[in-house]
Amino acid sequence: GFVLILCTVISLYISNSDSGAEYMSFWHKEFLNLSIEHWVNDGLMAIFFLLIGLELVREVSAGELSNLKEAMLPIFGALGGMIVPAALYLSINYGLPSQAGAGIPMATDIAFAIGILSLLGNRIPMALKIFLTALAVIDDLGAIIIIAIFYTKELAWDYILYSILILSVLFVFNRKRVQNLTPYILGGVILWYCMLKSGIHASISGVLIAMLIPFGDGTESSNSYKLQKFLHIPVAYYIIPVFALANTAFIIEPISGNLLNYLAPLGIIIGLVIGKPLGIFIFSYIAIKKGWSRLPKDVNWSLILGTGFLGGIGFTMSIFIALLAFNDIHLINQAKFAILISSFIAGLTGFLLLYKSSSEKNL
Repeated sequence: GFVLILCTVISLYISNSDSGAEYMSFWHKEFLNLSIEHWVNDGLMAIFFLLIGLELVREVSAGELSNLKEAMLPIFGALGGMIVPAALYLSINYGLPSQAGAGIPMATDIAFAIGILSLLGNRIPMALKIFLTALAVIDDLGAIIIIAIFYTKELAWDYILYSILILSVLFVFNRKRVQNLTPYILGGVILWYCMLKSGIHASISGVLIAMLIPFGDGTESSNSYKLQKFLHIPVAYYIIPVFALANTAFIIEPISGNLLNYLAPLGIIIGLVIGKPLGIFIFSYIAIKKGWSRLPKDVNWSLILGTGFLGGIGFTMSIFIALLAFNDIHLINQAKFAILISSFIAGLTGFLLLYKSSSEKNL
């Protein structure tokens, strides 16, 4: 989280300084027919999604999502955290060119959210950390599905068929319990290329490969666990920071002119700062009151609300969806700035609320 903040501040400072034009042009230089920014967003982010997929498989197979009653609380919380922000965004953007941005406030940045929660240390019960982690993983799965369904444009069916063929072969390897990671990694690279050409966002290939890598017994000796552990450092300290550098390289522009220019950033701010905590809280409350789940030990509703605000930290995933949702560079820049402001407000509010709630609990 701190690395991301530092990279964001550095990138915004350089972009809006005298060196800004040269810095931003660097990210648009082409390498093998794709810009550096494109390689980051389509290439490196596929590795990020591979890690997210591996974590999701682990949670479902042996983690907090393996017990249905315990899983229902973060599942409902995540659903509320996607539905309510999107509804609030659409309530002021429906029918406008900016309505495609409805997916932007639906996402949660795992690194930032968990990072801020970790600042509170032992003041926060372990059950709440588990709840936020599971919620964020489910939230990311939702974001991946949204990207696949709503942000896929023209399709090249020949490359889609090639992708299906590769997935079928890897599925056979999975059923035959082939533990060697080599065919999965090689197949993943070819799958990434085919999906890049197909029109489906190439980063989705990372999740698909993760779901085909045999989970095994789930112990530290399993290849699934080893790969997940291996990816943590490069993803957290290299890939996501580079993503932040590349995607916060923009000039902060004042919103001017027609009132319609305000609606997209306003929808993002309302969605992340109000919609996220409201949706997570209400849907979690419904799950508890209906008896579908139970409130974890040492967790109260104030802590759930504070965690809901941390869910409003969109950053990485929100920026990623903004790039897919809009074509207008000015609209993209406005969306990015709104995401940064919203994430800061939501993160600070969540931290203060959790700090106060945990202090009262300790007293």
